[in-house]
Parts: sequence; C-alpha cells; structure tokens
Amino acid sequence: MTNYLDELNEQQREAVLYINGPLMIVAGAGSGKTKVLTTRIVHLINSGVDSFNILALTFTNKAAAEMKERIERILGNTEARNLYIGTFHSVFARVLRAEANKLGYPNNFTIYDSDDAKSVIKTVINEMDLDDKQYKPNVVYNRISSAKNGLVGPAEYINDWAIQQEDARANRPMLGQIYDAYAKRCFKNGAMDFDDLLFKMYILLKNFPEVLSKYQRKFKYILIDEYQDTNETQYQIIKLLGAMHENVCVVGDDAQSIYSFRGATIENILQFQKDYDDAKVIKLEQNYRSTKTILNVANEVIANNKNQLPKTLWTSNAEGDKIKLVRTATDNEEGKFVADTIQEQKLRNHFLNNEFAILYRTNAQSRAFEESLRRMNIAYRIYGGLSFYQRKEIKDFIAYLRIVVNPKDEEALKRIINYPVRGIGKTTIDKAVLFANERDISMWQVLESAAMYGFKAGTLEAIDNFVTMIKMFQSELQKKNAYDLAIIVGKSTGIVKELFNDKTTEGLARYENIQELLNSIKEFTETPMNEEDGEVGDKGLGTYLQQITLLTDADDDKGNAADAVKLMTIHAAKGLEFSCVFVAGLEETLFPSGMSINTREELEEERRLFYVAITRSKKKLWLTYSNARYRFGQLQQNDPSRFLEELPDEHLDKSFAGGGIKNQSGRTGWGATAQQWGRTAAAQKTDIRYPAKPTATPTYVAPARPQVKEHVPSADFIASDTSNLQAGQKVEHQKFGFGEVLKMEGAAHNPIATVKFEQNGEKKIMLNYAKLRIIE
Repeated sequence: MTNYLDELNEQQREAVLYINGPLMIVAGAGSGKTKVLTTRIVHLINSGVDSFNILALTFTNKAAAEMKERIERILGNTEARNLYIGTFHSVFARVLRAEANKLGYPNNFTIYDSDDAKSVIKTVINEMDLDDKQYKPNVVYNRISSAKNGLVGPAEYINDWAIQQEDARANRPMLGQIYDAYAKRCFKNGAMDFDDLLFKMYILLKNFPEVLSKYQRKFKYILIDEYQDTNETQYQIIKLLGAMHENVCVVGDDAQSIYSFRGATIENILQFQKDYDDAKVIKLEQNYRSTKTILNVANEVIANNKNQLPKTLWTSNAEGDKIKLVRTATDNEEGKFVADTIQEQKLRNHFLNNEFAILYRTNAQSRAFEESLRRMNIAYRIYGGLSFYQRKEIKDFIAYLRIVVNPKDEEALKRIINYPVRGIGKTTIDKAVLFANERDISMWQVLESAAMYGFKAGTLEAIDNFVTMIKMFQSELQKKNAYDLAIIVGKSTGIVKELFNDKTTEGLARYENIQELLNSIKEFTETPMNEEDGEVGDKGLGTYLQQITLLTDADDDKGNAADAVKLMTIHAAKGLEFSCVFVAGLEETLFPSGMSINTREELEEERRLFYVAITRSKKKLWLTYSNARYRFGQLQQNDPSRFLEELPDEHLDKSFAGGGIKNQSGRTGWGATAQQWGRTAAAQKTDIRYPAKPTATPTYVAPARPQVKEHVPSADFIASDTSNLQAGQKVEHQKFGFGEVLKMEGAAHNPIATVKFEQNGEKKIMLNYAKLRIIE
C-alpha cells in the first residue's frame, strides 16, 4: 500500500480507493475532507487516470491553492500543473474565454464585480427614467442575481406570470425590463458579471452540443468541494458535464449548509442518491479538530434538525473544558467580558491573539468588541471590511488596465476618462453615452470617431489625446508583461504623480496602496504559472486582471499570520478553526434572526449556522448573550436564544449565567430578563467574573500612522545597480533619505534590504522595485 494511504482512517481510505462511479462523501466538521479530496486525486493519477482529465471545483481560490500544494508535495509539480483545480467562477471563466465567440463575446471580455454591476444597473434605471429609490440598484442587482442563479434569463423573467406578480406586489413592475436592458448593456460592453460566469457557462453547454461533448470527454473525473453550497446553476452544469462518465465525486456536509441567501440549496446534497441510482455514500465522522465536549454539544444541537443526512461525529481528542454560558447586562458589557477574558486567557494559558475568534450573526455587532479590545490594547482584525481591491485609488488604476485589455468596457471608461482631470467633463461623457446608445455602438467607438459627433474644439483635442494614449498602451499589450505595462500606464496617465503630490495622511495612504498594487503585479509576473491549456508563462495584463477579479473575501485575507484577534460573522468563519471561540449575541430575533424563524426550513438553516459556529472551536468555547442591546438606535430587551435550551446541561458551565430563571416567553432558560436583571444586577455582578482590573482603566489612544519625513533627492541622484548590495553600505532612497544597509535577505530573484534611515528609521526595501543610490 502506498505511503499516502497510510495516513488515512478507514472511511477516508475507502473514499480514496473508490474510483469509478458517482460518490458522495459526507464529511463532518473537522473530519479531514481536504485531505481526502487531495489524496483521492493523487490516487486517481497513480491508478492511470490522466491528470488532464480531472476537474476539481472549490468555492475559494485559497482552498484550490491548498489542494494543489498538497498534491504537488506528493506527486511533484509536473502532474499537478495539468489539473483543472479552481473555483467554479475561475474554471468557468477559462472555458468561457476559450469559447466566448460562440456566445458573441470577445475572448478578452471584462468581468464585472458587484460594484461595477450595480453602477451599470443604476445607469440603466436613470436612462429608463425610473425612481432609483423605488428601484434601488442594490435590490435590483440581488433580484437579477437570484434569477440567474435559478437559470432564469431576461426573457423567461418577463414572461413568468408568478415573477411578474411578485414584482408588482413589491411595487417594482419594471424590474424585468431593467434586467433585460442590463443584460444587453453588459453584452455591448463586452462584460460578464460574476453570476454570468455560471449562467453563460450553462447556456454554452446547453445550446452548443459540440462544446458540451468536448468538455465531457475532457473532464472524465469531476470532484466538487462543499457541495452543500452549490446553487441551481452549478448543480445543472455538473449534471451536464458529468452525464457521459458519471464519475462525479461530491464532498460536503448538509449540517453546514448556510448560504441559501446566495442561492445555495441543501437539496442538491440531500438528493444526490436520487440523481445517481448507483451512488456510493461514505460518511467521515471522526473529528480531528475539537474536544469531546465541544463535539457532543454540536451533535446535540444539530440533532434537532429534521431535514438532514444522519451522522454522529466523534473524536479521540481530550474531553476538554465545559462550555461557558455567559449572560451580560448589555452589549457593551458583553464586549468588556470578551476582551477581559481574552486578556486573562493570554496570561493564564499563554494563548496568542490569533488563536481567538469572536463570531457574531451580523457585522453591526462588532462595535462593542472593537471598543473593548482597543481599551485593552489587544490587536484585532475585522473580516469583511473594505477589500484592498475595492479602494477608490485601486479601482481607478485597475480601470485603466481594464480599458487597455477591453476598450468596450464602458464602466471602466467612464471612471477614468477624466481622471486625472483632462478637460472631458460630465456633459461630454453624457453626450458620448447618448450617441453610443442611439447607434447601438460602444462609447469607445464614439470617442475614436469624436470628430463626427460635433464636440467642441477644446474637448475634441482632449478626447483625441486620451484615445491616442490608450491606443499607445494597447500597442504594448502583446509586447510587455503586466508589470511593465502597468508602470507605463501609471506614469503616462499621471495617476501615480497626482497621488504622490498629495501630502495629506490620506494621500500618503493612497499612494502606498498604489505601490502595493504594483508590488502585487510584479509578484504575479515573477511567480511561475501552471502550464494549463495554452496559458504557459502568460504574464499578460488580461491574465492578471482575471486573477484579481475572481478573488473571494477569503482569498483577499493576508491577516492569518498576524497576531490579532479575529472578528467576523459566522458565515465568514466557515472553513476556519481557532483554539478559542466566542459566539456572541445568542438572543431571540438576533440569533436566530427574526427574519428567519417563519418556516422550519429557515429555522433549521439558523441552527446549522449555530452548529458551524460551535465547530469552529478546537479547545475553548464561550456562548454569550445580553439582556439588553442597542439595535436600530433603540435599546431593546431580549430573551435568550431558543438554541441555548437545546444545549446539554452536563457539558455547560453556567456559573457565568446566573441560574435557571424563566425568560419572558415562559420557556425555561438560563438568565434573567432585562427587567429581572435590573433588580438583581448588584447581587449577580460577580457571576460574570471579570478578571481583576487595574484601579484606573487605561484610555485607549489609537496609534498614529507613522509619518514619513519626506526627502528631497540629491541633484545627482541616479539609481545604482543594487544586485551586489551588501550590509554596511550607505545608500540614498528617493523618499526615505539617507541610510545604512543593516542586512540582506530574500530570494536571489527578489532581494530585500533592511535599511536604517536617518530620518525614517528601519524599513525593508524590495530592491526590484525601489531605486537606491549607493553612496559608499
């Protein structure tokens, strides 16, 4: 038996060795599903399956990268490079680029993120002279997204009586017409949104039998991770692709199906055996993550759901501490308790900040925890904040890059045509859009022939200069890699100079963000690519743009290694694990959500969400709730969550909760109502058991952003060749001034110098990007 099989338990090994035919692996939380998936791929290849014939689909690039890395460690790079491993969106984007002409799209079509899509929708609403308060772009976008995820195109939407009635009741009778106009505008712009990458893939396979046959023959073995999170479109695509060979292996856990709001349907995994009569089902029930106590509580909670695949997780891990049930008076007290407990656990048990996670139902709950952590000077990081690629200066720069690749991209064009200011105002832009709409051509085509459309002489000159500049960039598209072309764009457009000249703190931050973007493009051009279907060594701008556009929230996280407490919603925590977890806000109408208790299906999804929260913890778990909480600007009194009543007493430490007092609704729960708390707070305050505080609570002062003392470069400044730079040499940096090299590190192709500057202290300088003048 080969070595890679020796590390598997009996059920894992069975799942890996089952090669041909449909297979469903029900993988409980912490049961090693990634190991099974990657080992199964390795075994397929070792059993004679060509790596080119294997397709593995995930929900994040991070998960795909982890799978590839594990496979490479066992097989080496050669075979791993031939695999199609990626997210649904990234893999389907590759297929669509290859087959785009069949759908009437250019191969270099733009991929719109949600902000781009909402901007187009807003434009369409305004052009249709509709009220954007009645037709809010965000609401319309979500409605269109749901339609596409349900395989409902614009024509089907408009002709569906039930949908039209629903829109009429919502006082949005024109939504179908907006959907139709939006789809046509995207097509004219040579653009697809995220949902189109799935929807158009389905249309491609459904309407072009020769394309379907081609990819059915190519993908003889299909593996899908997190199958419980698939929506109707993904489900139908897999059915089509897998129909020829039926070697479809799905891995998932119905108990962790928590994304119905994104269109995911738990029925996909529950009905897998109906879809494939001869499907093999293997359950992975051994948990390697959590203590016995945590796992027993999780099993008790999820057992209350009726709609599920029965399984019982078990572990050979230690028994572990009882789960702490904590009641506080208010949400601010809840925040203080959590911060104090983190500090206590760090001192008593030597945990690091990054071993703690605070999980909550809604993002709005983070405030109280942030304030308390700041007061304690505990570093933290919030997940789900503004992504790096959503910052204005980054979107501006990327819009230029998008126009170079696809000049028909109207959203990008409108964003940067007058940035930096070049005398092409709103009136001119509106006129160009109007001309384009009247003639059913792109805005770029109007600009190319601007002399035909009666623009004023000064405006005409500005437009001609702009068009000439973009065409100059395009002439370099096939000659330059992404980084070299991005440098040209940055210099020629004046973006980098404008940000550099803004000496405010915000301006400095924006300039640094642009430098970070250029660093990421440089890294992209220097990282070896996978040799997949003609993309060997492709370091072009189009490939880079596709890569960053398809990043998910999880992929954009660079904070895992940082020693900071993690704050996030439970939805964002799925797939992660932490030594110590606080699940906060366990109150009726908050968790479970008041919007999700009207049907059994909704309530069971909320319970699955609670199950996911519990199973994120490896060692210690706190469940907290407050008697009163500010919501929507009002102090509201709360009952404990009904889920707390489902917890087994023998695994709970309720000394933090004040005893078994009935709540307002009459159910027996743990903790007083808000009114009862008010009468007994003084007597019960010690039950919260805060760690001892210093007599004077320190006032938190946010650390100021380090100020760079700007340096005026010497008159004779010429960048030196730093390929042989050594520690001890004196250098001059254009921005940081004079300094001494303390040490050299990093790879030979990407050297890094640690320099102690006279005015700006120690800094790590990437020599591939920075310009240094060697003084001696």
